[in-house]
Amino acid sequence: MIASALSPRRYPEPRAMLRLIKPITWFPPVWAYLCGSVSAGVPLGGQWGLVLLGMILSGPIVCGMSQAANDWCDRHVDAVNEPDRPIPSGRIPGRWGLWIALAMTGLSLAVGWLLGPWGFYATVAGVIAAWAYSAEPVRLKRSGWWGPGLVGLSYEGLPWFTGAAVLLGAAPRFEVVMVALLYALGAHGIMTLNDFKALEGDRQHGVRSLPVVLGPEVAARIACTVMAMAQVLVVALLLVWGKPWQGLAVTLLIVAQFAAMRVLFRDPKGKAPWYNGTGVVLYVTGMMISAFALRGLA
Repeated sequence: MIASALSPRRYPEPRAMLRLIKPITWFPPVWAYLCGSVSAGVPLGGQWGLVLLGMILSGPIVCGMSQAANDWCDRHVDAVNEPDRPIPSGRIPGRWGLWIALAMTGLSLAVGWLLGPWGFYATVAGVIAAWAYSAEPVRLKRSGWWGPGLVGLSYEGLPWFTGAAVLLGAAPRFEVVMVALLYALGAHGIMTLNDFKALEGDRQHGVRSLPVVLGPEVAARIACTVMAMAQVLVVALLLVWGKPWQGLAVTLLIVAQFAAMRVLFRDPKGKAPWYNGTGVVLYVTGMMISAFALRGLA
């Protein structure tokens, strides 16, 4: 009985497999895809099938795949930072973590094909970005600048662009692309704050995140500055495009974020998770307001 209890697991624990693909991380790309669909200006009444399929692809499938790939490539770092995670804890044994990530890569491409050329090629880009972020020899997550930038683009900009392109069957107009890029740029700050939870393991394994290189205080100020500047530029564009009320709404959300940032700056490392649950909600609310403003330009 004791030997059985101590013997290594042969197959993954089902609950650990769900934890591996981290449902909590699906919201940003799902929301961005929905924002892109709204911003396209196409009537959604007869398109909900495409919208829902794209949201499932961007969240549970592609984002889930990226999380599995990241956990496999980060298993040594996680053994220091979070040893209870599915792979270092042994609840997903052997190379099962890699096999799950590869299987979900194939599933991503298959579902992306169902969304037509724009959806498929965007899925290819997302898959490449996911592996480039985590896997050697590229492993862009080692950089505190390139890593968060790639994730921000993949989580916010690419799904937004794809949501609009799939419904239009063509490249979205300039205004949609600009707003998607700006919110993707601002998401660099969100991803920098997300790096705070892995400070010790990142130091030991050579991941040069901004909190590691610059310290939590400076990294927090850079992250918040990037987020705020991106949104200020969105407001400026909305005013130029004749959408003052939507611009005012996003401005009020920025002001509320400034109040949350003051709390963050008092204890950047301790308050980063709180800010991700507070300031980021305000940020993504502004995304949808901007999407409806763009819809009115169509």
